[in-house]
Amino acid sequence: MDFVVNIKMLYPGVNMPEYKSIGASGVDLSAILYGFDFNNYVIPDGGVEVEPGAIIKIYTGISIRIPEGYEGQIRSRSGLAVNHGICVVNSPGTIDSDYSGELIVGLINLSKDYYSIDKYDRIAQLVFAPVARAEFCNVTELEKTVRGAGGFGSTGK
Repeated sequence: MDFVVNIKMLYPGVNMPEYKSIGASGVDLSAILYGFDFNNYVIPDGGVEVEPGAIIKIYTGISIRIPEGYEGQIRSRSGLAVNHGICVVNSPGTIDSDYSGELIVGLINLSKDYYSIDKYDRIAQLVFAPVARAEFCNVTELEKTVRGAGGFGSTGK
């Protein structure tokens, strides 16, 4: 263990994030589904159906306190992304160390099919990373590089 992240379970029955394997770098975040974008079809058992192309906010029912010097990155789960086109819309989403509100995951359905999300489904993963803060120095010129101002695709295929 490298550091402690305090977690507050906001509702009964919320899943505690956990590493699913010894080599896992991220913990899975689960849907609590007490609130979501009501433009999507609500499934009678409490789930939600995400239409193709839709962006939806999924609530996790937890808030955390990340130690200063670290951030949390919310990323897509590879199985959801590759098999179903369900991705974190701003991947990676950043959780700053001074944010202590509920974790909400923005998902997008990039597939051509509807996708059902049920209560407690694992919807994203959370990875912790150290943060480096820069000091900015205003200069009149930057040192030259081989690439220079070459933009998109300038280094080849």
